[in-house]
Amino acid sequence: MSGGESANDTGGVKEMEATHDTRTTEKGHDLDVAPGRSNAELVRLLPHPAADANKYTRGHLSLVAGSAAYPGAACLAAAAGERAGAGYTEVFCAGKSMITVRGWRPSLVVRDWRAWKPAKAPAPRPGHPTACVIGCGFDAAETSLTSLLMETVRSWEAPLLIDGGALALLANATGLRLARERAAAGRATLLTPHGGEAARLARGAREALEEAEAAAAHGTRGPLEGVADTLSAAGRATLAEAAPAPAALARALAEAYGAVVALKGPVTFIASPDGTVEVMDRGTSALAKAGTGDVLAGMIGALLAQRLDPRDAAALGCALHAEAGRTAAAALTDICVAAEDLVTFLPEAIRAIAP
Repeated sequence: MSGGESANDTGGVKEMEATHDTRTTEKGHDLDVAPGRSNAELVRLLPHPAADANKYTRGHLSLVAGSAAYPGAACLAAAAGERAGAGYTEVFCAGKSMITVRGWRPSLVVRDWRAWKPAKAPAPRPGHPTACVIGCGFDAAETSLTSLLMETVRSWEAPLLIDGGALALLANATGLRLARERAAAGRATLLTPHGGEAARLARGAREALEEAEAAAAHGTRGPLEGVADTLSAAGRATLAEAAPAPAALARALAEAYGAVVALKGPVTFIASPDGTVEVMDRGTSALAKAGTGDVLAGMIGALLAQRLDPRDAAALGCALHAEAGRTAAAALTDICVAAEDLVTFLPEAIRAIAP
C-alpha cells in the first residue's frame, strides 16, 4: 500500500489487485498503464542539494493542516516534509493545535491558520521554490475550512497538493470549477485520494456535470458550461460507474479536475490530465495504519517544493513511502510499523533505491 488505508477501505472502488498488466480493457476501452519506475529512474529524481544551497533554495513547504481534533496529521506531514528535503517547513494549523505541533519538532515554523493568506503569498520566483499541502487532519465539522480550501485553490500560484479532509470539500461544482481554472492558468495541482475519497471526488464531478448539462438544456449558462464536452467518452463513462476500476478512475479524475491524481491503495495509480497512467506496486500491508497518508502527503509536498513536477513528485514520493514501509517492517515487523516510523526510516528508503 502507499497511502495508509486498508485493503478493504475502497469506498466504492473495486479492490485493487496486487498484480497487474500494463494494459487493461474496461468497458471496451483500452487503458495503457505504464509500469512502475525502476530504481535507476527514481534515483535521477532525488533532489540532492547544491553545494551552495540555503534553506530557501531548497524549497519552502507550506502545510495547511491539523484541526483541533487532529493535530497529529500536521505533525506527521510536517516531519515527513522536512525529512524529504524541504528547506523551510511552515505549518498553518488550528490555534488549539499549535502547541502540539511546535512541541513535535522545534525546527518547524508554526502559525494559526487564520494567518494563511494564499492570495498574498509571493509568486514563485527563481531561487525560491515553494509548494503547499492542504487538508491533512481537516475536520469536516469545521465549516470554515471550506472557504480556506477554496481560497487556496483559487489564489495559490505555486504547486498545490490536496489531501485528506480537503478532498471531500473539493468534491462539488465549485471545487471542480476552481480546480479546472487552476489547470487552465497553468498552476500545478496534485490530488492524493484513497479509494473512498476518490469515489467522493467522482460523485462530486458527476453531479456537477449533470447540473451543468441540465442548466444548459434549459438555456441557462453556468461556470461549468461545456465542461462535459471536454471530457473523453471513457472518462465520462468511468465517472458514471458505481465501482470503477482504480486505474480508469484515477485517469477520469485527473481529466475532470485537471490535476495529477495519485489514487492510493494496495497498488497505487498515478494519472495525469493528458490520460497517461503509471503504477506503483512496491507497497506493503505494513502501511495500513492511520497517519501514513499524512506522511505521504508531506513527502510529496516537499518534492514539489524542490521543483519536481507533480507526476515525478508523486512517483518518487509513493515509491519512497513504500520502501520506508518495507525497511521499517524489516526492522520492526509488519505488525508493529506506525506512521511515525516511516519518517524515521525514510533515509533507509533512499539508500534502498540509491545503494
